[in-house]
Amino acid sequence: MDNAPSANIIVLTAAGGWVLNEANEVLWIHRMGQWDLPKGKLEAGESIPECAVREVEEECGLTGVELVSALCETVHSYPLDDATATKTTHWFLMRVAGTPALTPQKSEGISRAEWIPQDDCHFLAGTTYTTLREVEEAAYRAGASQRD
Repeated sequence: MDNAPSANIIVLTAAGGWVLNEANEVLWIHRMGQWDLPKGKLEAGESIPECAVREVEEECGLTGVELVSALCETVHSYPLDDATATKTTHWFLMRVAGTPALTPQKSEGISRAEWIPQDDCHFLAGTTYTTLREVEEAAYRAGASQRD
């Protein structure tokens, strides 16, 4: 029996964040008709934490994003061309000073980037991708609702 992986499976690595501002609001983006958290694919020569910070800053027009701690990993699959992509996303708790203005990265299909009060995040996480509920729960376990 042949146990080789199918040529039609693409394995991807990504990273992103549960980003808090000084008002303890969480950064959410709206892409392809769904609320989501900022994240993106790992580039060659880049560490996973570097990817997470870069993607958050690029997708939302931010600078000075501080990585606080690792939260969790999620895995999901989706159709991609004539193959199936299986993406592992590494999630981090992040903070940013103040409540900076956000600029959604339109070239990535992001129509909105908004600071959402944490009390509303449970609703958003429950109405979008199921993996985001895992990220939300990990953030709360990590004490994301408390300021240092």
